[in-house]
Amino acid sequence: MSQYESSVKCIPYPQERVYAKLEDLNNIEGIKDRLPQDKIKDLTYSRDEASVNVPPVGNVTLRVIDREAPKCIKLEVAGSPIPVLIWIQIIPDGENASKMRVVAKAEINFMLRSMVEKPLKEGLEKIAEALSLIAY
Repeated sequence: MSQYESSVKCIPYPQERVYAKLEDLNNIEGIKDRLPQDKIKDLTYSRDEASVNVPPVGNVTLRVIDREAPKCIKLEVAGSPIPVLIWIQIIPDGENASKMRVVAKAEINFMLRSMVEKPLKEGLEKIAEALSLIAY
């Protein structure tokens, strides 16, 4: 498995508040207007899952597989042509701030690696940036 990481993002909210918001996927409601409407369709979500139709891939589901309060949320991507695991890591940065990064582990065969690595890295960075802009 190959590992990819976003840059570390500073968030002006305490670790516990950031974790509380991100660990429940129902909170997508508050950020769905920031999602690229031309690239996603049929968004549905619950506490533990979020599904979306992403042309040309099709239906993709993010499923929470583990929570380590207040520092990490682990997700798996189902329906993707490539098996992907995602970690959202949150650490305190003083009393009223935190730092966050998004890590993905993907099983990419050698032939696809050159085509997939750049979009995967860019996607992780966009996810991390979007998460850092939420009002927690």
